[in-house]
Amino acid sequence: MPSPVSADRSSAQPPGRGSVEALISQARRLKGDVDAVRRDTRSDSADPEKRWQRALYDLALHQLDDLDAHLAQLRDGPAPAPPTRADPAEPLGVRPAPAGAPRGSLLSRVGSAEWNLLTDEAIWSGELYQILGLDPGAPALTLDELPSLVLEEDRPKLTSMVTDCLVDARPIDGEFRVVRPDTSVRTVHIMGEPVLGADGSTTSMWAVLRDVSELRRHRLTVRETRDSLQHHRRREQAEHRIAAELQEAVLPPWRGTLRLPHQGPRTLDLAAHRLPSAGGTPIGGKWYDALELSDGETLLSVGDLTGHGVAVASGMATLLGAVRGMAMAGTLPGQLLTMLNQLLDTTVQPALGGAVCCRYRPETRTLVWAQAGHPAPLLYRGGTGCVLSAPDGALLGATSGAVYEQTDATLEPGDVLLLHTEGLVPGHAGTAAVDRLLGLAPRFRTARTAQDCVRTVVEGFGDTGREDDACVLVARITD
Repeated sequence: MPSPVSADRSSAQPPGRGSVEALISQARRLKGDVDAVRRDTRSDSADPEKRWQRALYDLALHQLDDLDAHLAQLRDGPAPAPPTRADPAEPLGVRPAPAGAPRGSLLSRVGSAEWNLLTDEAIWSGELYQILGLDPGAPALTLDELPSLVLEEDRPKLTSMVTDCLVDARPIDGEFRVVRPDTSVRTVHIMGEPVLGADGSTTSMWAVLRDVSELRRHRLTVRETRDSLQHHRRREQAEHRIAAELQEAVLPPWRGTLRLPHQGPRTLDLAAHRLPSAGGTPIGGKWYDALELSDGETLLSVGDLTGHGVAVASGMATLLGAVRGMAMAGTLPGQLLTMLNQLLDTTVQPALGGAVCCRYRPETRTLVWAQAGHPAPLLYRGGTGCVLSAPDGALLGATSGAVYEQTDATLEPGDVLLLHTEGLVPGHAGTAAVDRLLGLAPRFRTARTAQDCVRTVVEGFGDTGREDDACVLVARITD
């Protein structure tokens, strides 16, 4: 196709070959860098953010491929003029794709056309036939015939663009969809301008048409994964808020001293704290509780229902409600955990949980307690600490018909009892975590209140990163 020049402006000078080579080198280096990062991003990841990132990388690579090929065209100059037609079967105005351009490459997805309004002659490049899926031996379609390939809903848009170009001499820049003979639908971007005669009237129209179907598909993927990511984030935020509100409504105040409605002399000084995770992990099923019972005894418990989110927080609330109800009815810790295990065994959704349940009897300073697959309480006395010897007990929900034993320990005034969930000491588990907590014994000896002990725990382990939230409950024997 000749390079038309409108009557009211001159053609631009092409860039030098050396500058184009430099741009090609830069584009290819950038493409290599993007592809290297893209390979590290899994396309089958369940994380919506990873899928969105992968889609953006795919889109960037697609556009860099196009840029590379366009620059190559700019460097190599226009394709040579077609030879004089020797074969009468070769249609007039059809230009073969440049040598070496594979079918389906960018060079076969960019075509050109010129429509002469004076002779009603249409000249198409061979690439345009490929884009539209037409036989190169067929005559090029006129502007009146072109809408026959366009989707019905896009025809008014194409007609409006062509009319503005021919009547008002406006440049064309838009998109429309075509239906190829094989029934596939392709999106075509058209850019064109009118060619004006000496009298200022439009004599012809030229255009470059590009198949942008893949580009639009990549952009749609990016948009859909972005919308999915935003929806996922909004849902996570909503679930976190609901779970936090549910946890706050069910648990005792988690800052400061726990105030119980004592009916008699104050025998326990209680304080507790929940330490959140560092990475913003959703609210889990960890709890602590202190409840004064009708017989003057005090219920102390900590536990953890596995999982995160609203469902787990709701399950934790149900479990804690059952613990409180059975304790108020006088159920001892061992039997209480046995019944909790039966409760979890009958729930629709399987769940696992660990717990420590204690009853403190102030008349004899006796702690009766049982555990279900959970760290045992720690006892601090006279500047040293130890782990209470734990009775047998499996995880709640792990075994049908499990029976939980209970044991007791005699406490003394000034003793400090520490109950905690897993993950209280970040980066340490089992014996290592217990040793770190027992190392606080000298500081607990000088602490005047349970809240001072909790503050010591928070100062030692609250600011370091933890993968999950954790709870600590301290009971100090005052009488």
